[in-house]
Amino acid sequence: MRSFGVCFSLVLLMALVHLAATATSIAAAEPTAEQNSLTEEEIAEGWLLLFDGQSLFGWQQNDQCKCKLADGALTCQQGGPSLSTTTAWADFVLRLQFRAQGACNGSLLLRYRPAADAAAAQCCEIAIAENVQTQWPTGSLLGHRKAKVAQPSKAAAGWRDLEVCLEGSQLRVKLDGQEVLHSADVSVRRGHIGLLCREGELTVRNIKLKPLGLKSIFNGKDLAGWKITEGSKSTFTVTPEGWLNVKSGRGSIETEGLYGDFVLQLDVKVNGKGLNSGVFFRSIPGQMMNGYECQIHNVYKGQDRTQPVDCGTGGIFRRQNARKVVADDFRWFTMTIHADGKHIATWVNGYQTADWTDQRPAHDNPRNGCRVEPGTIQFQGHDPTTDLDFRNIRVGQLPPK
Repeated sequence: MRSFGVCFSLVLLMALVHLAATATSIAAAEPTAEQNSLTEEEIAEGWLLLFDGQSLFGWQQNDQCKCKLADGALTCQQGGPSLSTTTAWADFVLRLQFRAQGACNGSLLLRYRPAADAAAAQCCEIAIAENVQTQWPTGSLLGHRKAKVAQPSKAAAGWRDLEVCLEGSQLRVKLDGQEVLHSADVSVRRGHIGLLCREGELTVRNIKLKPLGLKSIFNGKDLAGWKITEGSKSTFTVTPEGWLNVKSGRGSIETEGLYGDFVLQLDVKVNGKGLNSGVFFRSIPGQMMNGYECQIHNVYKGQDRTQPVDCGTGGIFRRQNARKVVADDFRWFTMTIHADGKHIATWVNGYQTADWTDQRPAHDNPRNGCRVEPGTIQFQGHDPTTDLDFRNIRVGQLPPK
């Protein structure tokens, strides 16, 4: 009986080891990160999702667009320029994953400026040519500079990683982590991001962008560069941690500088349940809250974050509600505001919450009409309950069109 017991124990031990190894193998094969999402580290660094994996919010399609959404990915089929972002960017790092099917001959369009005559359109065009004979391999600046041929990575199911960095006239392209192109003569300064597929099919996912060239406008020590708007009843202080705190209201604090077309990023924390505040921009200098308002109000109906109360954090107050309340009270969140002419877009924790174009007649006061002229950035003290902190306040002005 002892011999049987020893053998049985050995068999059981070997079975357990096999099961553990199998479980480990299965776990290693499963994806470790959710697609079309950002990590906390990416959010803190200012990364934005340009594609949510479920919709084309933030994108515009042309008349010849042939694309489809499935399994958290966007597939563009043979045709003209399929689609492009509604937001125009200048300096940025862009990352995405792509998969080519068939003889794919496509392009990633950067700083894309469409024109009524397609031949007059301007952009920085990056070739995505897979499984096809071409003199412009993937990563090439099409028509200008040929990319090095990169060895494909061992990415699952044929997915490849593409990264482009555009800063001024400098362009760098990486394919699967290998730099394949560097050019210093890009002339187009700002425009949309687009996708084009001439042949085959081009599928993309995990499209992420980090704006470059943003500079701090708050030193964390005092209110230098800021002024309290006349008539304000709010209290504005710098905390020991170096944060700008706003208490009570009604009132506002505004920048001394004026900003017209810009990208603004900042961290916000609401120190109370359901408190109301806002970030105003293109505000009339010296006047409280006479500007566009990006709402701060982390309240939604029931358990449905897609049903904001009073516009919702990231919405353009009285113009477009946030499509989802992403932020929570008592927790830091990152807000991004992009203003370019009549178009305004916002992100909260990297998730796009608003995409709006002001079609109203021109007016000096954004409360009453469309204002594209530069104005101040203001933080609002809404009422006596107001208690908010702001930090990492940084802005980059967009270059002339």
